[in-house]
Amino acid sequence: MPAQQPNLPQLNTAQAEAQIEEHRKVVDYNIIEYPIEVIVAKYQGEGDEENGNLSKPEFYVPDYQREHTWDEKRKSKFIESVLIGLPIPFLFLAEVQDEEGRLEIVDGSQRIRTLTEFVSGKLVLNDLEKLPMLNGFTYDQLPLARQRKFNRTTIRIIALSDEADEETRRDLFERINTGSDPLRDMEQRRGIMRGPFVSFIEKCAAHPLLHKLAPLAPSYVKRREREEFALRFFAYAERYLDFDKSVKEFLDQYVRDKNLTFDENVMWAEYDRMLKFVYLHFPEKGFRRRNFRTAKRVRYEAISVGVTLALRVNPELQPPPTEDWSEGEEFRELTTSDSSNSKPRVKLRIEYVRDHLLGNPA
Repeated sequence: MPAQQPNLPQLNTAQAEAQIEEHRKVVDYNIIEYPIEVIVAKYQGEGDEENGNLSKPEFYVPDYQREHTWDEKRKSKFIESVLIGLPIPFLFLAEVQDEEGRLEIVDGSQRIRTLTEFVSGKLVLNDLEKLPMLNGFTYDQLPLARQRKFNRTTIRIIALSDEADEETRRDLFERINTGSDPLRDMEQRRGIMRGPFVSFIEKCAAHPLLHKLAPLAPSYVKRREREEFALRFFAYAERYLDFDKSVKEFLDQYVRDKNLTFDENVMWAEYDRMLKFVYLHFPEKGFRRRNFRTAKRVRYEAISVGVTLALRVNPELQPPPTEDWSEGEEFRELTTSDSSNSKPRVKLRIEYVRDHLLGNPA
């Protein structure tokens, strides 16, 4: 007797099909297949502009990916995969609207850089599992026939047209970067939302006082956490009452809006004033908790935005000492890493700082 099926909602294939069609996107792209030697040739020269070479390579790594490189073991394992003929995942490139018809490497920069490093003789193979006899070899030490076979190996490329809208590019970008080490939100914004405001955020992230007051682990710095801090300050300082549920969507929309228009001088002045105020009135620890080495997002948001709101009320503010309440149990509970990002909680912790600085705690 067949097992009784659990009660399941009635499947409505028509509605399901309609939903698929609603969300289907017409993505304009080409599939290209190039041998490795062509891929390397189209990429080589990346970075030579710094040495006076003004010619630009056809394939290029955008700024937001430059700091992300494989370690030597992973590079060697990839080359081993190519040598033994394993299938190589598609590279993903996108056309950019410039006069030179260049292609931005959206996914696959580590693979292309590793191929270039190997063919250039700069990568020494190590820790190979399938080909241990090649440990210690460089490309130049391979027999000529093997070099040529390696160079003739083809890799497929998906090249997205520059006609794809931002939403489509963003969706694809996020989906192809959901691996073991996905790009953080700020890295993704730098990739597909480039504009004057994103460049301004990078300037703010370089402020010496931010480095001093909000120290971060090197790995967080590489993942653009300082830029994330700066962006969150501006977004919450201007729109914290409009925040609803998703921090990511809230920040993304803010970047889109500000890429269209913003007053750099006014925003920089308020940011700079906030950092100087924190330096004076939150001595020693800045945005950190006492005895902590690094700053956390939630605490930074509360203090930076709360300070700004207080200074908008009283630009000449000289607050009472901050140590007791900023290290107190109530504020700690409001700013722990697992503190909810619901609208009431965001509002509560920001205004908690504002009100204590103004001498009007609830």
